[in-house]
Parts: sequence; structure tokens; C-alpha cells
Amino acid sequence: MLQKPVTVKTSSERIYSGTLLGFDSDSLSICLGDVKDEKGTVQHRIFLNGNIVEYVATTEKPFDLQGLASRLEKVFPHLVKVHEDAGVIVVMDKIRVSEEGIIEGSGPASDRVRRVIDEFLREGKG
Repeated sequence: MLQKPVTVKTSSERIYSGTLLGFDSDSLSICLGDVKDEKGTVQHRIFLNGNIVEYVATTEKPFDLQGLASRLEKVFPHLVKVHEDAGVIVVMDKIRVSEEGIIEGSGPASDRVRRVIDEFLREGKG
């Protein structure tokens, strides 16, 4: 959900909407950018202590990186690596793919990867 629009509700019933810029996995504290509260007040950045965060929600469907990797694995057996933390798939150690498409690589193999991605997105899997 990083870099995606989210809504956060706190234990004091305050609601914030903004872009999730970061979080601390130990304390579950979060940083939001371009934030609007329930009163319409806009702030550039806010940090919320994880102790007061009741929930974080998004209306955007997350991109199915593992699903795309599985599809690519059918075309490029044993040549696909998923780096979930970076949101990247690496094909043949030279073609880098994210939810935005191919971010590095060219040539015939890259063209084949692009066709697989396009088919995956047309089917609504992304």
C-alpha cells in the first residue's frame, strides 16, 4: 500500500485520508502525505503513532505481482525472480518489471514479457 491513497482511523475516532509514504514495522507508526482530515483541513505530512492507529484502508486493488510472476514463469521457466519488497520481478536477470510495466530491458525477450503483461492486464488480473 506504499505510495497509494489510504484512509486511516485512529483510536480517537479521527479519520485521515492521504498517501501512505512510509511505516515502521516495529511500532506500526505511519507517515501520510497530502493529508486531509474529516474537517477538510489539509496538511503536507503527518506522522501517526502506531499505538493510536485503529485501521488503514485502501480502495485500490493491489497489483498481483505474484500472479504476474507465475504467468511469466510459464513462458520463462526457472528464469523469473520476485523481489516483493521492491515490487519488482526480474526475468532472465536482465528484464525488470513492476506494476507500471517494463522498467529495464529491451530486445525480443523484453517484447515477449510486454505481451505477457498486456494479456495479464487485459484479463483484469493486475
